[in-house]
Amino acid sequence: MVEWWLAWITTLSAAALGWFWHWHMQQVAYREGKATTEDLLNKARHEADVCLREAQVAAQELRNQAHKDFDFEFKERRQRLEKLEDKHHERVLLMEVKSNTLDERETKFNARLHEIEQAEAHLNERHQEFESLMKLQQKRLEEISSLTPDEARKKLLSQIESEVQQESAHFIRQSQQDMQRKAKQEAQKIITYAIERYAAETVHDVTTTSVHLPSEEMKGRIIGKEGRNIRSIEAETGVNVMIDDTPQMVVLSGFDPMRREIARLSLESLIQDGRIHPASIEETVAKVREDVEETVRKAGENAAFELGLTKIHPEVIQTLGRLKYRQSYSQNVLSHSIEMAHLMGSMAAELGLDIEISKRIGLLHDIGKALTHEVEGSHAIIGADLIHKHGEKPLVVNAVAAHHREVEPESVYAHLAIAADAITAARPGARNENTHQYLQRLEDLEAIANECEGVTRSYAIQAGRELRVLVEPAVINDDEALLLARKISGRIEKELQFPGQVKVTVIRETRSIEYAR
Repeated sequence: MVEWWLAWITTLSAAALGWFWHWHMQQVAYREGKATTEDLLNKARHEADVCLREAQVAAQELRNQAHKDFDFEFKERRQRLEKLEDKHHERVLLMEVKSNTLDERETKFNARLHEIEQAEAHLNERHQEFESLMKLQQKRLEEISSLTPDEARKKLLSQIESEVQQESAHFIRQSQQDMQRKAKQEAQKIITYAIERYAAETVHDVTTTSVHLPSEEMKGRIIGKEGRNIRSIEAETGVNVMIDDTPQMVVLSGFDPMRREIARLSLESLIQDGRIHPASIEETVAKVREDVEETVRKAGENAAFELGLTKIHPEVIQTLGRLKYRQSYSQNVLSHSIEMAHLMGSMAAELGLDIEISKRIGLLHDIGKALTHEVEGSHAIIGADLIHKHGEKPLVVNAVAAHHREVEPESVYAHLAIAADAITAARPGARNENTHQYLQRLEDLEAIANECEGVTRSYAIQAGRELRVLVEPAVINDDEALLLARKISGRIEKELQFPGQVKVTVIRETRSIEYAR
């Protein structure tokens, strides 16, 4: 029984102790939660104060910025208004000046009108006096001649008719004589033009190159399947390959002698190798072009070495060597330049001038002709710009630019170059003027066509008697093609001199291409 009582007391004590411990822990948790809550409230109040202050600062800044923007915009608008007011004031003053001017003009006009009215009244009076005098004079003439006005008119007409018949007969005889003389001159001119237009041999020598073939079978290999080989050769070299019935011969035609030389050497190399197809053609032309460029460089170096000239820029030497393949009036331009350099050196020695400068001018004076196919303009100006860019002295540059008097000569060397160029051109056998004019005319014909909008290519054929112009079908329609042909022919008539007539043919071709795969 005692044990049960002790157990019950122990249980009760443990329960009381547990309850007390639970109450104590609740109190501790309550105090800690209260402290935490106060801390959070304090922090929240602090953050709210900070946010409030930041918002006030931001609002103040926005308010200040708005004031500044408003002040700036107000000042700007005020300035614009002031400018508008100034312009309005100026316009008012201008209108007042114009109004005063118009008033003065109106006053002058009224005065002039009054003068004209007075002059008109005076003329009417004079006209009435003239009519009265005419009537009086007519009466006196009738009294003197005893003829009525109708009789006098008939007699006068008869006399005039006789004089007109005599003058007409004289005019007819004179016209017949003039027509006979002009017909003879025109006949001579037509015969002369026909002789000049037959320029096959000269043109063949200057603008074409012949390549001999080992056999006729080689022509077919050069043409290739569906003409792919010949098209590849023409595309790579820029010359026309003409294959006709001439036995064992192919003709290369083109205005640029360097291109013809590259095409000739390439074709000869392909014939010797035997492998003719687009890939080998491209490879051979590239190799031959490098060889020709090396030959050009050596030609320029040899020309400078022959004259004893040094310190010439390599680019100038390279361009100078290209003159080896350039003809002017059927005269080799590089040989002409060397000849002129020697002549200028001799003349400079006699005049006591610098021989080296004189030779340099003579050698470089026509260097621009190597670039006339690439750059528009006079060869003298083109050459002067080239050597100036590569460091030649101003004295040399001016002499080169002035040797055809396109710019004002600034030294005695320029006048010496003019004289030496005339001497080298005037010596017997130096030049063939007709050939140069012929080639220049062909170039001018193509240049006139190429300047027109919508033109892709142009070709002067039939010895310059026909100009074929290819146009873009998307740019030029059929009606515009007709107008373009008329425009080109008009420019040719106005700007060029040519024998006979030039036929202008405008070709407009539309191609539709699709590939089946």
